[in-house]
Amino acid sequence: MKTAILLGATGMVGAALLNQLLANDEYAAVLIFVRRPTQLNHPKLTEYVVDFDQPSQWSKLVQGDVLFSCLGTTLAVAGSKTNQYKVDFTYQYEMAKIASDNGVKQLVLVSSAGAKAQSRNFYLSMKGKLDEAVRMLNFQFLSILRPGQLYGNRQQKRKMEQIAIQLMFFINRLGLLRNYRPIHANEVAQAMQKVAKSSKSSVYTLSELFQLL
Repeated sequence: MKTAILLGATGMVGAALLNQLLANDEYAAVLIFVRRPTQLNHPKLTEYVVDFDQPSQWSKLVQGDVLFSCLGTTLAVAGSKTNQYKVDFTYQYEMAKIASDNGVKQLVLVSSAGAKAQSRNFYLSMKGKLDEAVRMLNFQFLSILRPGQLYGNRQQKRKMEQIAIQLMFFINRLGLLRNYRPIHANEVAQAMQKVAKSSKSSVYTLSELFQLL
């Protein structure tokens, strides 16, 4: 039985993954690192409320078998590209480096379809840079998942996002842009657990994620 470390537990994918991990008998403990208390209670759950800008204060707590990293925000919520970069890149990379230094053997990271460090798109470039950065860390196994548009139970309702997802579903039914079709947060969470069982390092495209399911 393993100990899972989860970063991004209050997000759409992270919340789905947390529920699944708590119900998964393969994990004896689940550690979550959050900025604000979640009010969740479970015998397997340990919650650490931390200041992500002060990693030295909590780095010794990052102990376990596998780090699941799915932290992220939007430009609208973050308020600036600088703030979004801090959440999506800096916080995730620092957590990954701490985990690697502490002997955590495996990282499962949620990236994005189209992620490429050299992309002119800010978001895709940021995700691509993170993918490249974590490859340089000393994990025994590294899995990078690249889903397309995400949908599911989100705390904050985003009307434009919902319209975009419905539009993409319509386009997909026409046989177009299949490599970017939406995927449910629960499905991404299920895929994260499946790749965590794999004794290999790999990058999983959206099509490969659907194949896993």
